[in-house]
Amino acid sequence: MLGLFLLTLRELRARKVVIGLFVVATVIWVAFTFALQLDVVDGTLAGARLFGQETLDGPVDLDAPLLDADGEPILNSDGTPRTARDDLPPFGNTLLESVVFGAQAFVAGAAYWVGILLALFATGGLVAALTERGQVDVLLTKPLSRASVLAGRLLAVMAVMLALTTYLFGGVWLVMSIKSGLWAPQFLLAIPVVFGMFAVVYGVVTLVGVWSGSGPLSFIATLGVLFVSLILAIPTLPEQVSALWRPLVVGAYQVLPKFGGVGTSIVPQLATGGDVGALSLLWSSLAFGAVCYGLAFVLFSRKDF
Repeated sequence: MLGLFLLTLRELRARKVVIGLFVVATVIWVAFTFALQLDVVDGTLAGARLFGQETLDGPVDLDAPLLDADGEPILNSDGTPRTARDDLPPFGNTLLESVVFGAQAFVAGAAYWVGILLALFATGGLVAALTERGQVDVLLTKPLSRASVLAGRLLAVMAVMLALTTYLFGGVWLVMSIKSGLWAPQFLLAIPVVFGMFAVVYGVVTLVGVWSGSGPLSFIATLGVLFVSLILAIPTLPEQVSALWRPLVVGAYQVLPKFGGVGTSIVPQLATGGDVGALSLLWSSLAFGAVCYGLAFVLFSRKDF
């Protein structure tokens, strides 16, 4: 299995897949480094610029009342004067923490969606290629079980994705920490979640790839599962369909991975140290992935090559 693991890594390197993914990750966090400029004085945010535009010029008194165009205080719904603190995003307790954590939440959310889709596009055909005549015939002549053959392939893909996710998130966290002086390691908690959801989605790629032997079909089927899961996540969808179809809609939502829910309710909150939403979204998604892998291994072991 170790030999196939190393062979897959060499194949990824030969296809320039690994290099391409790491180049994209480097471009992302380098661009983020130059896009966001923070002026921190004695632990207080004195200025901020995004893509060269001033978003904050000078220190801000968070407790000073906000005034309207006529110079009158703006009131909250309860009649109290509205302050800048009321308009802070729900990240941290200071303006510096709010800006830094907010930027980290944005990066984590974007990396979750873009990173997983790019990794799927780059590695989606590897499992299907394993079933091609010629390649599989040679592999099955080795003193390895079929489970070891498939496992070696998958472990190589997972190792690359884990390294890529750690590199991207670690780079962004290091840049933000150095620039702001605010070291918040909770941002790194998003790494195992993003990696776990990639593994879940790749379970669909693996199952369809083993069954069909087609890389494009496995990728298209995976995108279809992701699209359907996003549609099923609409809160009011069960009420919008007829009672006849409602159990099917609810059941499909419970079974399919919660790709959108994890990306909006868990990843940004983990990246900022906020209250995490329902972790059941993650656990049910991991269970779906485990079932896909189990079926893929059974099908691969019984398939007539």
